[in-house]
Amino acid sequence: MSAARSWPHPVPPIGEPERMQRLSRLRAGMETAGFAGLLLGSTESLRYFTGLVWHPSERFCGALVTRDRLVFIAPGFEGSRVETLPRLPGDLALWQEEEDPAELVARLLGGSGLLALDEQLPLFFYHRLVRAFGRERLTDGGPLVSSLRIHKSASEIALIRHAMGITLEVQARARQAMRPGVKASEIVALIDAEHRRLGADNGSTFAIVSFGAATALPHGAEGDQVLGDGDLVLVDTGCRLDGYHSDLTRTYAIDEPPAEVKRIWAIESEAQEAVFAAARPGAPCSGLDEAARKVMAAHGLGPDYCLPGLPHRAGHGIGLEIHEPPFVVRGNDTPLQPGMCFSVEPMIVVPGRFGIRLEDHVHVTESGAEWFTPPAGTVFDPAGGL
Repeated sequence: MSAARSWPHPVPPIGEPERMQRLSRLRAGMETAGFAGLLLGSTESLRYFTGLVWHPSERFCGALVTRDRLVFIAPGFEGSRVETLPRLPGDLALWQEEEDPAELVARLLGGSGLLALDEQLPLFFYHRLVRAFGRERLTDGGPLVSSLRIHKSASEIALIRHAMGITLEVQARARQAMRPGVKASEIVALIDAEHRRLGADNGSTFAIVSFGAATALPHGAEGDQVLGDGDLVLVDTGCRLDGYHSDLTRTYAIDEPPAEVKRIWAIESEAQEAVFAAARPGAPCSGLDEAARKVMAAHGLGPDYCLPGLPHRAGHGIGLEIHEPPFVVRGNDTPLQPGMCFSVEPMIVVPGRFGIRLEDHVHVTESGAEWFTPPAGTVFDPAGGL
């Protein structure tokens, strides 16, 4: 089932054939694991496998996948809406306000067999499922779902690449608007408007605009800042395209910066390149984080999470969620494989003074990593000459 919609982009949205292939792989994994069914909540995994997009609430809406059925489960008064939304063909099972949807799930699955659960189901609904099934019949479906979603298809990579390109252009337009006296809120509004103008889903998903000492705060400062003469600028923003995220950070100077800022900016760029060079099939995620920290230690920063230095992981996976596996962090020995997509952002924080974060994303190929967007070229050029 699908609904016609305008699509202004040169890359296609995810179609029904790809979702059917995803369901087929999910069912093969369920068979191997011995699962009779897998329950998806109102999560990005529901969208990934079925195409249905639903905002989570206290009323359960999701889907039960068995080895031969796809059953959408929804509140009775929402049934007509679910029928009109883009989604794969499947049965529709409704529950009324006085009924417990967990008991409906139990009736649909039957009296035996393991039910694997979407790892993002809310805890209160898990407790309802325990009452309906017994704890021994419930198991974690997260590892199976993650093992499928972590490998992006060519269609997913094309969508992410185009979304990243949109945000890179928005970064360039934001740079043109930077002038002493401009408020961060004005730039945030501009970023949202430009994302909308370029066709992103619902504008910006987020926008962090920091000036001066606030650039040392990885997720920005409270209040509406004003750009002053000589202030460093950090802009972190993204959008969605058919649900797939972009996420790019640029840190740059409007005027000639102090020598120390230029030195740290160059180290940040070197660390980003070191992570990229280490991103090869078979390499553990932890090795990429270590590559960034070695660069910083060689320049007298750190070590470990000490500041000045890198206060957090060097990157995160991206897809239908802005932060998802694989995580580029110490202790994560997951080997990289083709199709994995993640950020490269080994931020350097100089407490109380400034921070530099350059964030681009890569996808892993058979021979190494490939950038979705070109990294920043200089401390003055956030968008590679765009």
